[in-house]
Amino acid sequence: MDIPPLMKDGYAGEPSKRVLNYMQGHKQKGDPIVGIYCGYAPIELIQALGLVPAVLCAFSRVPIAAAETVLPANLCPLIKSSYGFIIEGTCPFYAMSQAVIAETTCDGKKKMFELIAEIKPTHVMDLPQMPDQQEAQRHWKQMILELQGFLEKSFDRHADSGQIEAALQASNRKNVLVQKIFDYAALTPSVLHWKEMYDVCFLALPSTYEEMRPILEDLLQKLERRVQEGAYVAPAVAPRVLVTGCPIGGDATKIFNVIEAVGGVVVAPDSCTGLKPFMNLFAENTGDPVGALAARYLKLPCACMTPNDGRLSHLTALIERFKPDVVIDFVLQACHGYNVESYKVGKHVQENHGMPFMKVETDYSDGDTEQLKTRIEALFERIR
Repeated sequence: MDIPPLMKDGYAGEPSKRVLNYMQGHKQKGDPIVGIYCGYAPIELIQALGLVPAVLCAFSRVPIAAAETVLPANLCPLIKSSYGFIIEGTCPFYAMSQAVIAETTCDGKKKMFELIAEIKPTHVMDLPQMPDQQEAQRHWKQMILELQGFLEKSFDRHADSGQIEAALQASNRKNVLVQKIFDYAALTPSVLHWKEMYDVCFLALPSTYEEMRPILEDLLQKLERRVQEGAYVAPAVAPRVLVTGCPIGGDATKIFNVIEAVGGVVVAPDSCTGLKPFMNLFAENTGDPVGALAARYLKLPCACMTPNDGRLSHLTALIERFKPDVVIDFVLQACHGYNVESYKVGKHVQENHGMPFMKVETDYSDGDTEQLKTRIEALFERIR
């Protein structure tokens, strides 16, 4: 049966357009916008200062040729796309950002940050990459405090501990609602389409709880009606797929389209553009909200961390919750951290959960689409 769209203007074919409208609305009100790159940027601190975070990672093949006039061709496409938009002057999010927050998640981005620092004020946070050490949390807390100083000086604003505490508590409330949305993807059959998941994630990430609460509560009512009406996004026999790995958006969503084209359904997009930013709540009322920010953000299991055992336990929790039939690890070319880590991920999925696993290494082009279809069809045949 036809499923009415969750959002008024339909599926999120272009979720970035919705976020752009959101940013433009804030800009018109005079709210300063701050660009961010990775999931470790403390959004709650930004919001406590009355600033608006804008994600600057790009997922289009279009500006890559321009980027390669400066950057090496064998660099991660996400970095090339992000930088290409900047030097072309075609990234509206970067244009609106009055300053940029950058974290040292990978070598490619660190070097790109040196280049863009010549264009716009850029504050680099030194991300510790052994998160289980006590020193890592002390260090990351200090980085957050230094970021606070940079933002307060840059925008002539101040946030006290009470305002930061309020922001992290509000973020917890927002994340709980987002998780309730994703519960509908965990149903069998699923009643939540991956495009709708992305619509929610892309808008919820920079938005405050107050802004998102009416939207999310309305979506929850619509999803409950789908359940009551038996309106599913795929047949019950469709192979359920958990997609983990590198960030996915724009041209990279070809992996989701291919999964659908060969009869599968994406039930869990496990990346920093999907579920990951909304996992793990902040500790509340600790008396040290900046410390609480540092502790929670260092729990994000990115492949830049070592050892990254948190990713394996995180995957187990997702597998138990979403009950996929297969796991696909999406790796962008030249992303060495995720590429090397894929071996451990595959071993964990196969040995601990007994399900088929496949690594996909690709870029933003569509030249391998037919090959991907063939490979994923063969993967699905293993469970039929």
